[in-house]
Amino acid sequence: MAGRAPPGGNPNSGNDLLLDLDDSPPYGGQRRPIHDDHSSRPSVSYDDFVGGSQTTHPAVKNPPPGAGASGPRPPYLVDNDRQYSQTSDLHNYQRYADDFDDYPDDGQSYYQHGGAMNAADMESRVNARNRNSVLGLGGGFLGRAKNMLGMGQKGYSEMDLPLTEPGHGTGDSSTESRKQNKKFELKNFRFGFGGGKPDPSTLGPRIIHLNNPPANAANKYVDNHVSTAKYNVATFLPKFLIEQFSKFANVFFLFTAALQQIPNLSPTNRYTTIGPLVAVLLVSAGKELVEDYRRKQADSALNNSKARVLRGSTFEETKWINVGVGDIVRVESEEPFPADIVLLASSEPEGLCYIETANLDGETNLKIKQALPETSTMVSPAELSRLGGRVRSEQPNSSLYTYEATLTMQAGGGEKELPLNPEQLLLRGATLRNTPWIHGIVVFTGHETKLMRNATAAPIKRTKVERQLNMLVLALVGMLLVLSVISTVGELVFRSVRSDSISYLQLGALTEPGDVVKAIFKDLVTYWVLFSSLVPISLFVTVEMVKYWHGILINDDLDIYYDKTDTPANCRTSSLVEELGMVGYVFSDKTGTLTCNMMEFKQSSISGIQYADDVPEDRRATVQDGVEVGIHDFKRLRENLKTHESAEAMHHFLALLSTCHTVIPERDEKGGNIKYQAASPDEGALVQGASMLGYKFVARKPRSVIIEVEEKEYEYELLAVCEFNSTRKRMSTIYRCPDGKIRLYCKGADTVILERLNEDNPHVEQTLLHLEEYASEGLRTLCLAVREIPDEEFREWYNIFDKAQTTVGGNRADELDKAAEIIEHDFYLLGATAIEDRLQDGVPETIHTLQQANIKVWVLTGDRQETAINIGMSSKLLSEDMMLLIVNEEDAVATRDNIQKKLDAIRNNADGSVEMDTLALVIDGKSLTFALDPDMEKIFYDLAVMCKAVICCRVSPLQKALVVKLVKKFSSEILLAIGDGANDVSMIQAAHIGVGISGVEGLQAARSADISIAQFRFLRKLTLVHGAWSYQRISKTILFSFYKNITLYMTQFWYTFQNVFSGAIIFESWTLSFYNVFYTVLPPLVMGILDQFISARLLDRYPQLYTLGQQNQFFKISTFAAWIASAVYHSIILYIFSELIWYGDLMLGDGTMAGHWVWGTALYASTLATVLGKAALVTSNWTKYHVMAIPGSMLIWYIFIVVYGIVAPILGFSKEYHGLVPKLFSNPVFWLQTVTLPMLCLLRDFSWKYAKRMYYPQTYHHIQEIQKYNIQDYRPRMEQFQKAIRKVRQVQRMRKQRGYAFSQADESQTRVINAYDTTRHRGRYGEMPASTPGAR
Repeated sequence: MAGRAPPGGNPNSGNDLLLDLDDSPPYGGQRRPIHDDHSSRPSVSYDDFVGGSQTTHPAVKNPPPGAGASGPRPPYLVDNDRQYSQTSDLHNYQRYADDFDDYPDDGQSYYQHGGAMNAADMESRVNARNRNSVLGLGGGFLGRAKNMLGMGQKGYSEMDLPLTEPGHGTGDSSTESRKQNKKFELKNFRFGFGGGKPDPSTLGPRIIHLNNPPANAANKYVDNHVSTAKYNVATFLPKFLIEQFSKFANVFFLFTAALQQIPNLSPTNRYTTIGPLVAVLLVSAGKELVEDYRRKQADSALNNSKARVLRGSTFEETKWINVGVGDIVRVESEEPFPADIVLLASSEPEGLCYIETANLDGETNLKIKQALPETSTMVSPAELSRLGGRVRSEQPNSSLYTYEATLTMQAGGGEKELPLNPEQLLLRGATLRNTPWIHGIVVFTGHETKLMRNATAAPIKRTKVERQLNMLVLALVGMLLVLSVISTVGELVFRSVRSDSISYLQLGALTEPGDVVKAIFKDLVTYWVLFSSLVPISLFVTVEMVKYWHGILINDDLDIYYDKTDTPANCRTSSLVEELGMVGYVFSDKTGTLTCNMMEFKQSSISGIQYADDVPEDRRATVQDGVEVGIHDFKRLRENLKTHESAEAMHHFLALLSTCHTVIPERDEKGGNIKYQAASPDEGALVQGASMLGYKFVARKPRSVIIEVEEKEYEYELLAVCEFNSTRKRMSTIYRCPDGKIRLYCKGADTVILERLNEDNPHVEQTLLHLEEYASEGLRTLCLAVREIPDEEFREWYNIFDKAQTTVGGNRADELDKAAEIIEHDFYLLGATAIEDRLQDGVPETIHTLQQANIKVWVLTGDRQETAINIGMSSKLLSEDMMLLIVNEEDAVATRDNIQKKLDAIRNNADGSVEMDTLALVIDGKSLTFALDPDMEKIFYDLAVMCKAVICCRVSPLQKALVVKLVKKFSSEILLAIGDGANDVSMIQAAHIGVGISGVEGLQAARSADISIAQFRFLRKLTLVHGAWSYQRISKTILFSFYKNITLYMTQFWYTFQNVFSGAIIFESWTLSFYNVFYTVLPPLVMGILDQFISARLLDRYPQLYTLGQQNQFFKISTFAAWIASAVYHSIILYIFSELIWYGDLMLGDGTMAGHWVWGTALYASTLATVLGKAALVTSNWTKYHVMAIPGSMLIWYIFIVVYGIVAPILGFSKEYHGLVPKLFSNPVFWLQTVTLPMLCLLRDFSWKYAKRMYYPQTYHHIQEIQKYNIQDYRPRMEQFQKAIRKVRQVQRMRKQRGYAFSQADESQTRVINAYDTTRHRGRYGEMPASTPGAR
């Protein structure tokens, strides 16, 4: 029976794992028994971090000494149930600061003497900032250099740590064995210095003094400055140069520029390479500086946020950057925490406060934190200023869910030591919610906060096209070398065979071996420099400019601008834009990325009748055959409450919603409005819904709740609470109602409620139909039931329950569950609720379109399995005809067995009963921990990539990054990660492209991402349109740039055979240099920025076109080879025919000879016209800018050659042009050649283009025809039909396999309920006094 522990083993232990899914309980049934072999290595998955596997009841904070423990333990729990961090009991405590002075006496409060920080203290904080940079994390050039010199943080990066640890052992013995087994390795050898600065997390405790800034300043803790920038003043030059010279082309140009400086060897001017190279580097540096400056601006805005720090006996406003370790700060509601803080006191009873950690772990449920009782009364600044003592805290580390420290307070003339644990730790990145204010002491700041310790240095990402371009440059360098060798050999042969015919050159005989070597060297250098322009230096400036403009086009696109929050897209790293068109996998967070983080009470079913907030026209209630069918609106529900036969059930339904919960009502003292503080967004939506329907929850006391119905107040006396947990899947409260009767109100999953009903339940079938309908629409469902309990039965049961509450022995939770089971039976079903966890607009359509584009979507979320699957269904990630493969195991052996059997079953699928497009994998955090082990990761990857969709539930931030790294390791596909919270940063940085949602959850992800957008749906246009365009444009720009240079410079190579390999040049030197600077710079720029091979509308309409980028169709080696062959062909035609046309130097009309420079300039014009003609042929669309760039470039050449040819010789340079212009422009042969030679060259290209489109068309050619002739698409009708079919199948599937989504917090509900008395007024400082209920 669902909801109870299985009798033994895993129900999915059979071999037919693909077939047993339909017969299993919803979403894969129960987990394995919790007592499976788990002792070999404790997992550090999400659930263990948050204590999901604890065996003590949530209400029990500290079980009594000696209490045994059963089942697995969280990874850092050892004896006495004390929560230890990674650094506990190492006994290698060292002082964190560089000096080892004795601690100053902290018995006196600094502020008691009215002190303030002096200049020396401030200076030490400024100095601390020098240590506080992303570079400290080991990233970047400086980090690598430090590590090489033994000065880096040795072994810090927790991204590289395994998710599982070896079994527990004593620290000393393991250390000794490591020392003995350590072998000498050259890479670990230190040159007598730089022994390696230890990571703070391996040191002993840090001592933080209360109200004593000078003592804390002496420890030189890092300050609260945070930087996500790639560069700083010291690292910009080395990091930038390393990045630039990782491109082979730049190394090649630097080498060529160096050769040009050798006197009498270079055939060209010595500055023609170094000048453009410097220009290229300056442009790239400018772009990098602009992009990094934007990051620094974003960091500056955060660092300069307002904070309140205790100075003397008042809180003063200061900036986040000035908050230091040991400061006492005040944070108010809806504000983020400026650093990692230990909670001292809050405005709520008993020091409780609510925080939202969606930025950290994606969880929207509010978490409850509680101050120590000894400090929870310090609500005034005066009391806080008198607080003396110290905090002995663990060192900074990356574990978000563990913390160990002690607070030593001065009390009654002595000292009192109090333990601190994660319940008192408020992390930077979290936000205070539903709590007016808190006071706390800062323990970690800046890059030592747990949030930043989970971050990694901003990586330098290089695109697939860039890497391929590097290889192509190498190929061209090889080609250049071959040409140089051929020319050198030709020259040596010619000198050996026919040296007498060139005796006037006085070259000298090659008789000695040394002379031959010297001649070879000189010739190789000459030809290397001569042909060096085969590799276009302008290409890299052009590509940088094109990418930068692509970033601007993305930023300025109104289709991806979100007007509600005035948020445009922001392309922070434009160098990655073309990879947006090659994405194979999308890794998405769920909360805040796919969903809005907003719950709405949409529908309910009461006594078999449906009610909804908004009723579609075709579903409105009508009477058929005397029976009401359809949906009523909530207005009708209010009417039915008075007269309908189901009025009593409706009353209990709404009373249950307004009483059975842990919500705290907060009354606004000015307006009297009530604001509900809900730890679970579901509960908040239900209570709000009940209030909207007339049952208003107004006050909570420790032993009662008060609701208001029709302006009358009714008090329900609380007798007992049977708490929700993930095993019970329900919550029950027992009240003595205003009519004097005792009733049990229960809400929970349909699977656990329906099996506990009595026989008198006439509306079960109808309610089940409604539940199926709600689930098919992706709504989150709950069933509500009631039972009236006789007084005698309750008294007998309460004795059992009370005994269970006081059980000692570690099994209190089991005893409480058994006690609840005794009374939770014979329910009467009241109905069901449907809450919408609102998806962002357009999410289902976007995911569906991405899948059509052959992009695999993986969702990595911290939510529960049921919730994640529910959202997967509603977002179209999962469809009704998919087969869910669920991996939900408790140990490594079972996980391997499960994955292997599923994999074997799919591979042995001989009869074809399983289609790959219908498989979806769902795996939870604990199983994922084992699946990511090195010995299991490959089979997990093999299974995952066979599935159309993958959902990973309950994953930690580190696991998200490791999943991305796993796919990157085994796949050559481009990976895109998208998220909105700080918990997504490591995933975003691990992927090839990181996209951040700049949404409600803060901007941490957006700041760390390469591109930020406001809504998930914008990803569709970002990839399918901008990505496809960028990839195609940049491919065309690169290929055309290679083509134009090879076409011109290969004519120079053919000329060497005619000029006896002398290295003489055809074209004037500066005209040659201007080729890339003036005459051919515009066409690749315009094509790269404005070319649209298909319109945005059709790219979105036919997402299958996206596979062109995934398969790298436009930039394959064969495509590159075809362009190079075309360039060589054109150069041969141009050279041979120009030689024939100007044969014998061609006598002109005035009787003079044309000469070398007239022929060379005419050939230059024909080559330029051919190259521009090729640009016109490959251009997909024409705009005024295309006209200005392509025909315009030819016009620029004509004007320039006239002006330059006349002016330059007069000024004393380029004297080759003396008298050339009149000869050239008056000669009809020149004009005829300029027209006919390009036509002759391009005839082959035009014929090939025609044949390819007519007889061998590619997919996009058809779409271009559709675009050109505006052919209508009749597919929408078919899609409407398919949508109706999917709906029917979905309902059929839901009947077989129902599910629910219950987002109740696993916090102690009893603790919250008993702490509040909202009928009492707040005190002078806004604090709510703790309740003091009498003993029952």
